Amino acid sequence: MKEVKEIKGVVINKIQGFYTIKSGEKEYLCKLRGVLKKNDRKENCTVGDFVIFGEDGFITKIEERRNLLIRPLVANIDYGAIQFSAKDPVISYDKLEILILNSFYNRITPIVVVNKIDLLTAEELEEIKSRLEYLSKIKIKVFYISTYKEIGIQELKNYIKDKVTAFGGPSGVGKSTLLNMLQNTKELKTGETSKRLKAGKHTTRDSKLLPLDIGGYIIDTPGFSSVELPPTKNVDELINLFPDFKLSKECKFKNCIHINEPNCAIKEAVEKGEIMKNRYELYKKCYNLSKDEIWNRYK
Repeated sequence: MKEVKEIKGVVINKIQGFYTIKSGEKEYLCKLRGVLKKNDRKENCTVGDFVIFGEDGFITKIEERRNLLIRPLVANIDYGAIQFSAKDPVISYDKLEILILNSFYNRITPIVVVNKIDLLTAEELEEIKSRLEYLSKIKIKVFYISTYKEIGIQELKNYIKDKVTAFGGPSGVGKSTLLNMLQNTKELKTGETSKRLKAGKHTTRDSKLLPLDIGGYIIDTPGFSSVELPPTKNVDELINLFPDFKLSKECKFKNCIHINEPNCAIKEAVEKGEIMKNRYELYKKCYNLSKDEIWNRYK
């Protein structure tokens, strides 16, 4: 019996049980070998998975994942680009904070993209930059761009070169326009912003990896209207989502939750300005919401 040659590639699209796999410059259409099907679960194999498949068109192995997003279902993301517009619609800073927490929860490096800066005065742009200045302290890169005037596009393109970057954010912020510019094609439909509702029309239909001409992939994710807290199971998991809470000085109590305990290193750092007050207030808000809405499920 002739031995089937094994090939390694990445899943760039999935439709009704068929997987489009890119290996080098070629694309292959494959199906899962029966042994890999576990109760027909969607996450058995998904977009972004690195796989081994044969020339006979069957996937025989799925490599271990670095991470996995459930909504949308995609694996092995390097960067999570959180995109907002500077105006029309304006930035929701609360949503931005929650999306950053979700990126950390899913072990994805977040970056922030602010589009439509051409609609701002110099003073308005400086105000936004001032509000987002704290992100540099937690090593989150921010890009200020204009797809209309093509400002900052090349800088963003160079940054995500050879990486897999998932773009997410509310509708109407110009995601599809930006992604079309990044890949130099017109694969994604674009829509107008609803002036009456100040919210965009949903234009994204599915999730697939789109190759960048300079190397790497981008993926458009469906717009959202609400953002949920990451499903942390305990306070330790929540604290880990705040990298600025990692200090050399330790709290007096090992099980300190940084709320009411005395000699808390985190609260002292807030008072000294080493941790921004708004970050600590966000932590307390998340702690109270998680304690009431999420952690009770794991008792």
